Amino acid sequence: MPLFVVIGRDAAGTAEKRAAVRDRHLANARPVEDAGRVRFAGPLRDEAGAARGSVLVLEFESLGEARAFAESDPYWTEGVFESLEVFETIQVFPENRGAR
Repeated sequence: MPLFVVIGRDAAGTAEKRAAVRDRHLANARPVEDAGRVRFAGPLRDEAGAARGSVLVLEFESLGEARAFAESDPYWTEGVFESLEVFETIQVFPENRGAR
């Protein structure tokens, strides 16, 4: 299944809103996690450790499906993210040595 990277960058001054929306954000992602389609997900942090956005690496059938999921994220719909990007990617490392 293709891999997609979702990058959401927080709007300035949304730390309190991020905290208030976090449970809905995680609940939105839980079905994708339960389906085994999350390769990695977590916050982007600044030098002080404060969250400044999120990055997710997910498996979906298409870019459209990945984009629809990203656009359903409460961090996006409730204004925590000021920007949202979705890209298809391929795994280079770690190498899948069993496939050789």
